[in-house]
Amino acid sequence: MIQNIELGDTALDRIVAVNGLVKRGMIKFSGDSRSNIYGLINCASGRRTRIKNRVFFKDEKEALDEGYRPCSHCLNEKYRKWKEATLGNLS
Repeated sequence: MIQNIELGDTALDRIVAVNGLVKRGMIKFSGDSRSNIYGLINCASGRRTRIKNRVFFKDEKEALDEGYRPCSHCLNEKYRKWKEATLGNLS
């Protein structure tokens, strides 16, 4: 997991760093460290995440291993499966 604040001092530094890591395939998902939700880099919901709370993952396994859940907007099917597996047993 990479925190957004580790990628540079300015917003431009962060954008350049993230774009470079995305192009090299080192980042495929972003997340919100406060809500523990991860999703696609281009998800509209994820773009609203505050910079200090934004984290990046190389793959879904890393996000899940860190305790994050799929976004209900950009990863709807995976979210439904996650919800059924984790919350379905409570009802």
